[in-house]
Amino acid sequence: MGKRTARFSPIHENAMDAEVRVLNYDRQGSGWHPLGDEREERRDQSFVRNVRPRSNNQGRLMTALESKPLTLALGPAGTGKTYLAIAYAVRALEAGRIDRIILSRPAIEAGEALGYLPGTMEEKMSPYLRPLYDALNDRLGGKRLRQYMADGTIEIAPIAYMRGRTLNNSFVVIDEAQNCTYGQIKMLLTRLGWHSTMVITGDPDQSDLLPGMSGLMDIAHRLERLPDIEIVRMGPEDVVRHPLVACMLSAL
Repeated sequence: MGKRTARFSPIHENAMDAEVRVLNYDRQGSGWHPLGDEREERRDQSFVRNVRPRSNNQGRLMTALESKPLTLALGPAGTGKTYLAIAYAVRALEAGRIDRIILSRPAIEAGEALGYLPGTMEEKMSPYLRPLYDALNDRLGGKRLRQYMADGTIEIAPIAYMRGRTLNNSFVVIDEAQNCTYGQIKMLLTRLGWHSTMVITGDPDQSDLLPGMSGLMDIAHRLERLPDIEIVRMGPEDVVRHPLVACMLSAL
């Protein structure tokens, strides 16, 4: 039994090691990355999956992402707003129509305060941008995503640092915009540069700001009558998660 235990102990140590690396805040000089250590074995995709609409509104959103320089996708959780925006950003990048993808999201907790987070700006923003990383990882694979983030092809741009910039030749995704004020969204919209596409996603019913502070619906109403801007409103019928999600959204 002693030999058997000794033979299997490295496996248990490796398993514990892998669990520790899930929250990888490496300060030893090898560098931190939101997708984990490069030593971590990851199976990258060997093919690119085609994205197909699963509802009429998803079809409208996909058409707008392909043809409009500015799209606002409004609707409840699970309707594919963020995933479709990321999928079309990756498609535009791989087709050579843009030079970079820029991701931005308000750093606001959903109902509870985590306090100050340690580390660099990327480390502080990582928990808030995790849904975007997941979608990018699904479309690109972990290895390519790390490479694009390292060379600046994919950029994390906190909303607080966006003022004064002009975003040319870019695909800009502003996620969770229901947690932005009117002034913040106006500032973000005016960052749009030449040969760029901007997508703003959000659920007006799930704002974590104080009542009346979110500017998403006001902005949508004002922009709806302008040409070359598409406002896509999605509902519970567009939810692609567990069927119970759509039922709960109708009841809550």
